[in-house]
Amino acid sequence: MQHVKIPQDRIGVLIGEGGETMREIEAEAEVRLDIDSENGSVAIETVGDPVRGLKGPEIVRAIGRGFAPEDALTLLDDEMMMFDVVDIDAAARNKNDLQRQKGRLIGENGRTRELMEELSGASVVIYGSTLGIIGTPEEVDAVRTAAEMILDGAPHGTVYSFLEEKHNEMKHQGLEYHRFPGGTSDT
Repeated sequence: MQHVKIPQDRIGVLIGEGGETMREIEAEAEVRLDIDSENGSVAIETVGDPVRGLKGPEIVRAIGRGFAPEDALTLLDDEMMMFDVVDIDAAARNKNDLQRQKGRLIGENGRTRELMEELSGASVVIYGSTLGIIGTPEEVDAVRTAAEMILDGAPHGTVYSFLEEKHNEMKHQGLEYHRFPGGTSDT
């Protein structure tokens, strides 16, 4: 059994209307959730497939870090899917700097966060003092690097160029991988 602590204001999202979200997570990830709404502590017990059960705590953590339940459940789509968090607070000098850094990561009208999602293929959420990422290892790595570049003060243009380069690399790898449907020659 694992324990995950999530923010108080995310408990309702985790439970869902009439417990609907909680039941969906339990069914999909083959776990049992014991949610303490007083302190935000969630006990996660695997009741089915242990491999699927390993994703249970990650799904709960992702919802706790601001992801919508349907986005968090994409962690079950593929065994390569992963969840990662960038601590914005660690890069900030004080409260004002934290707000400025969050603003830089979000961008004007949310454009920077949107571009991180579009160009990487990952889901990106900025909540509290963290940036959460759900995607494949390459997608997560691209967003983490872009976020760290922004937090280190890189101009947005430089970061966008980096993301476009990564996007093209991943697209090219995808083409390489899918180039020969069928996989055998006509002999």
